Amino acid sequence: MQMVRHVRVAGNPRFDNASIGIHGGAVATAMTELSLSEQAYGQLRRMIVRLDFAPGDVLREEALQETLGMSRTPIREALQRLAREHFVTVIPRRGMFVSGIDVSELSMLFETRSVLEPYAARLAAARGTDEHWAAMATALDAADSAIGNLDLMEIDRRGHEIMWEAAGNRFLVDTLDMLYAQSDRLWHLYLADVADMQHAVDEHAELMDVLRAGDGERAGELMDEHIRAFDAEIRTAVTERLASPLAG
Repeated sequence: MQMVRHVRVAGNPRFDNASIGIHGGAVATAMTELSLSEQAYGQLRRMIVRLDFAPGDVLREEALQETLGMSRTPIREALQRLAREHFVTVIPRRGMFVSGIDVSELSMLFETRSVLEPYAARLAAARGTDEHWAAMATALDAADSAIGNLDLMEIDRRGHEIMWEAAGNRFLVDTLDMLYAQSDRLWHLYLADVADMQHAVDEHAELMDVLRAGDGERAGELMDEHIRAFDAEIRTAVTERLASPLAG
């Protein structure tokens, strides 16, 4: 009977609640490629979110191999995944491009997050452990030494990630991770230079206390308010940008 080893993949919240079965040594190469694909995916998505690759930029596999120091296979798999998640657009016979940001889709992004994030908060209140809330407290404490909005945005993201982990539903985690990244991209495009993210971190501190107390209903309400506040800021920034005489 062949033994199956289960490996916990640390450092990536999308895998913290899952195990990967490895049958003997035959799948070692596949596991390595999967790991490299994840690394390529994470790095490329981060560059797209932070606008290192701007909307409309061409993504060439050869150049990405040099930039990331990886072979073609993990990069191709990462690009395929990014295309499925609408970060990359594939145009036959023309290539791959960074997808544009369609402001008309803001309402769809908001309505999806406004349902799933409060649901995750309610689950986290019921399923979270002292270890989760200790990790959240540590993440929020970093705000004292944060330098500017970029650091605060990272703290905001970590607060969401820990809550997703505590919810204990990997399908929910994968979906929310992608939706947050799309929201993060909008923030970098419209709000990075003007928004004050300290209030978002303060909201996480209040949410943490409620989660630790196991109050799922209040946790859901606070997360709903958190998402609504972000949506309002984005909508205001978009409206101002479109109304500017320099727009277009």
